Amino acid sequence: MKKANGTAHATAPARGRPRSFDRDAALERAMQVFWRQGYEATSVSDLTRAMGINPPSLYAAFGDKEQLYLAALERYEQERRESVVRILEEAPSARQAIERLLEEAASEMASGECRGCMLVLSTGQCADPRLQSALAERRAAPKRALKARFDRGLREGELARATDTSALADFYTTVFQGMTIQARDGASRKNLLATAAAAMRAWPERKRLARRAASA
Repeated sequence: MKKANGTAHATAPARGRPRSFDRDAALERAMQVFWRQGYEATSVSDLTRAMGINPPSLYAAFGDKEQLYLAALERYEQERRESVVRILEEAPSARQAIERLLEEAASEMASGECRGCMLVLSTGQCADPRLQSALAERRAAPKRALKARFDRGLREGELARATDTSALADFYTTVFQGMTIQARDGASRKNLLATAAAAMRAWPERKRLARRAASA
């Protein structure tokens, strides 16, 4: 622009987020960094380098490192939540639902640069009690979803009335978490599928439960 006397006046470059900033792409890259390194081990410079932005842009778009981490974790969950819900709703039985979930998890966990489940791996990755509480609540959500599906199986007669669906959800959640650690340590898809198959052999078949109840 020009001053009143006609002399040229250079416009100062805008600070902060660049015009080419793609929030979704940057968040995806941040998610990958957090997934690989964990919350505490990831620095702001790690994030800005991966996201291709400067610190002011990061703070302007996401707030701070903690808020960015939660946004990245939400993105991770959103990409998987729809698939999990679909399997739980469409599988003809609770047994088939959990079997399919474990098999799909085995394939996903063993592929790509980031291995294991980002949500499970968030355990112990931060010292802030408030953030720990938020993460614990997120980790509890999948177990509630499993219990709800097992309760449905109980109502539909697939499981014996004596079945403790809360304990059953705890068990398969623990299996899933263990598979995550195995995957992070380099387990192959074949190894993880074997773990899933072993876990399914522990499924409480209705007739077996009925016999136990009768002999109690």
